[in-house]
Amino acid sequence: MAVKWTDGHSSSILCLNINKEGLVASGAERGELTIWDGKGIPVGQLQLCKADDVTSVVFSPTCPTRLYTSHGETISLLDVRSLKEPTECFQVNEEEISCLSVNETDNFLAAADDSGTIKIIDLENKKVSRSLRHSNICSSVVFRPQRPQSLLSCGLDMQVMLWNLQKARPLCTTNLQDCEMDEANPQTAGHFLNPPLAHSLSVASCGNIFGCGAQDGKVRIFRVTGVKFEHELGFKGHSLGVSQVLFMPEAYWLLTGGNDGKVLLWDVSNGVGKQQKSPAKSLQRKKAQAPTSTKKEGKPNKMVSNEHARILPKLTIEHGEKVNWISCTEIKGSKRVLVADQSSSISVYPLPE
Repeated sequence: MAVKWTDGHSSSILCLNINKEGLVASGAERGELTIWDGKGIPVGQLQLCKADDVTSVVFSPTCPTRLYTSHGETISLLDVRSLKEPTECFQVNEEEISCLSVNETDNFLAAADDSGTIKIIDLENKKVSRSLRHSNICSSVVFRPQRPQSLLSCGLDMQVMLWNLQKARPLCTTNLQDCEMDEANPQTAGHFLNPPLAHSLSVASCGNIFGCGAQDGKVRIFRVTGVKFEHELGFKGHSLGVSQVLFMPEAYWLLTGGNDGKVLLWDVSNGVGKQQKSPAKSLQRKKAQAPTSTKKEGKPNKMVSNEHARILPKLTIEHGEKVNWISCTEIKGSKRVLVADQSSSISVYPLPE
């Protein structure tokens, strides 16, 4: 059974984030922002100006009291020790911001918005250093661990992109329609009715493995090698869109939340572990030189083997409400998953050791 954290909001909670000290930030509709202690007690609350929905909250990796929040087209920098007026504001996006990410050195902030634009803000010089683009709403952007100049993004254009801050164009792009697990799969027939609009990204602590959740209910795992990334694994456990994916600090344990009201825990270490030792460079070169048709013919076979391996969730939480956000923390020495949904409370579930 879930423990409920209540009395922090009156509106639907849209986003969560946790700092190194265990403080939880939650943002909700109508400009509501709340800070919680590890026991689920609100220790700070703020109503942001204009009452725009708070769509993303991100703690600084280097200063746990610094919190970046997006509401409407505005990014506000707050000090959680004293939740008052923002210490700084950035208004560089032209449409509502959907996602924020700050790199681990806390000198660049990425803000993705509904126009498909990602604004990269140089936090030291307080100005926009890059403007990156998707052709539709950019739903998720995330900096890679251990690589402060590298980030990933995905959007409702079904594109997943790898970027480097030195360049305005993506280093590598994949359309999720090209990542089908098995062309012979009868589910593919309904694929065009339920296209893989990309909703969420999460990168494992190694920085090279990342997961993407999409509208077709599938989770796809990719591996970055240099300036490219490849589809390694695909599996489905949700009957509706995957709204959230979250790699836990342990290597290759992945939490997913869906519009079907389920939260699932996956161990993808076997799937990515088989590829852990890099193949010979000559083999990579052969793949790179192969014609496009050969690559596409080869992919389904690879995915078939994954399908036969039957990747199944290690834990199923029947939450019952559409999942807006998931986060993971340790409370009293045990891991917990925090779930935000359409309600004004946070649900907290224990995770097995």
